[in-house]
Amino acid sequence: MPTYAAFANVETGEFQNAQELASIWGDLRQDLRTRDCQLRDAYVLLGERDVLLLFDADSREAALEASIAAERYGIEMQTMEAMHVDDLGELVEERP
Repeated sequence: MPTYAAFANVETGEFQNAQELASIWGDLRQDLRTRDCQLRDAYVLLGERDVLLLFDADSREAALEASIAAERYGIEMQTMEAMHVDDLGELVEERP
């Protein structure tokens, strides 16, 4: 199952405090499951982006649906397919 990394920004004014934001993670996790995605991890960031999500998805279409679904929670996501650095060696070995 491919892994995806998503930088997320929380829409200003959507949440009054960190508790409100934290309360949606269970709902978001369940919503991702219904789209054949599994949330692996989430990190709150300090800087240009608010959150980093790592999730597995059955397909690119499922990853896209997950990004769209997150918008319902006031979260705008920039999603990218990710590959573990250990898999890089396999790519090099496959090249002639």
